[in-house]
Amino acid sequence: MRVVGVDPGLTRCGLAAVEGGPGQRAHLLGVEVHTTSPQEPLASRLLALEEAMERWLSLHTPDEVAVEAVFSQHNTATVVATAQAAGVVTLVAGRRGLPVSTHSPTEVKAGVTGSGRADKAQVARMVRTILGLDAPPRPVDATDALALCLAHLWQAPVRARLARGRALR
Repeated sequence: MRVVGVDPGLTRCGLAAVEGGPGQRAHLLGVEVHTTSPQEPLASRLLALEEAMERWLSLHTPDEVAVEAVFSQHNTATVVATAQAAGVVTLVAGRRGLPVSTHSPTEVKAGVTGSGRADKAQVARMVRTILGLDAPPRPVDATDALALCLAHLWQAPVRARLARGRALR
């Protein structure tokens, strides 16, 4: 399975593509951080993100898309901007008929490190080890997007079993 992981944000949006599956080694296909300037109008920033996402999906042709869930923070403006970016990503994937799953930061940390309380450094070390990278990806948005891909790939068998169970009802 090929998955694109997105750590949504308007200023910095982590994009990653990984291929793998149960019993297979995960392979890095690409990673980047798309940036926009806070000085630009909101509509221009959202349009630039849409274009970057379209390009990323065309380049990597994923089977599924994993997006980090927007969680409540004290800074309302950050939450709104993150939600807007996640909405653009979901729209672009939906337009292509791609399934989109959201994963909380805790789920991603637990999926990659075994602990939902892992810190950023632990997640970066595991991403580096799992993908056989020479160094941890930089900046952290790139690491987060890769961790999303890995957690999504490893949770795929559980999601498939749950879907089969629902179909039997």
